[in-house]
Amino acid sequence: MSVNHSLLSSVRLDALTLKNRVVMAPMTRECCADGLPDESNRDYYALRAKGGTGLIITEGCSVNADGSFGNSVPRLYGEGVEIAWRPLVNAVQISGAKIFAQLWHVGAFAPSLIGMHDSVDDVVRRLSPSGLAGPEQSFGAVMSPADIERTISDFAAAAAVAHRCGFDGIEIHAAHGYLPDQFFWHVTNLRSDRYGGSLSDRAAFTADIIRACRLATSEGFAISVRISQWKQLDYEAQVATTANELETWLKPMVDAGANIFHASTRKFWQPAFTESDLSFSGWVRKLSGKPTIAVGSVTLGNDFKSAEGKTAASAAPEQLELIDACLNRGDFDLLAIGRALLANPDWVTLVADGRAAELRPFTKNLLDQLV
Repeated sequence: MSVNHSLLSSVRLDALTLKNRVVMAPMTRECCADGLPDESNRDYYALRAKGGTGLIITEGCSVNADGSFGNSVPRLYGEGVEIAWRPLVNAVQISGAKIFAQLWHVGAFAPSLIGMHDSVDDVVRRLSPSGLAGPEQSFGAVMSPADIERTISDFAAAAAVAHRCGFDGIEIHAAHGYLPDQFFWHVTNLRSDRYGGSLSDRAAFTADIIRACRLATSEGFAISVRISQWKQLDYEAQVATTANELETWLKPMVDAGANIFHASTRKFWQPAFTESDLSFSGWVRKLSGKPTIAVGSVTLGNDFKSAEGKTAASAAPEQLELIDACLNRGDFDLLAIGRALLANPDWVTLVADGRAAELRPFTKNLLDQLV
């Protein structure tokens, strides 16, 4: 099998230069006591940077208490955050990688909705555009105009913290049925103000977050936006059913100043719409005019949301030829790797050395052993 030279080539995206096109996908671990990263968190990310990864995107970091997934999820608000994050950022950058902080607000969502344990305080008030977690599924409170204004400010404040800590950029988590995505999706956004109605209007909340984050940081600071069709509570959901709708969805975020779109799918190569075999990331790239990150079951033998996907996945090094073909035809600029990078912190080194056949499979027990 040939070495995937295209994926390992350097790339410049606006002010951001990466040594290769390989990205560590954000993956929630819940390993931060009181939301603050420690030496073990630093070593976990630094190991992937040392293994050759070009860009690290952290696991989702809470922007406020209302939006926290759990008490052990990292945060970018409150006391102690800058002192805790700076050594981690430095450790990644010393190894030649760049690092983004992913900003996360879960909205009308709780881990118990997908069978996990809720660890946030009972006093936390879950908020969403219309008090819905899914179609006709009431959960939490409807956001008032003041709630919206405060939440946008909290995103901007978290971005400012990331900027001061030395991160190379941020990623706004606007996918998978969390707060910004609840604004996008017509079944969870029934508002009649300027944040509801048409798809363009439903994208205004995230566009306002992008503008606020830009004002809180600097022009050269990268802002990525992660979007998806699928939701945690509905894997078959679609925000945009056609390319025209997708363009309408993207435009407000492009106009607001998004630098990169992270197009999240269950399988990175699958066609987005029936009219062509172009992937979701490829369509986003084509219609937005912005660089994209593709993600979804990279070099793995099964879908990460399949019945067995969370417990085990064989390695699929044969995908490298497909990856190269998709990159060369313009489906994406960067490729994010999740479980395969957990199993193979040296993924880039193995591929670069022509040793992709040595990629190790993912198994759930790795999660208890990870540095």
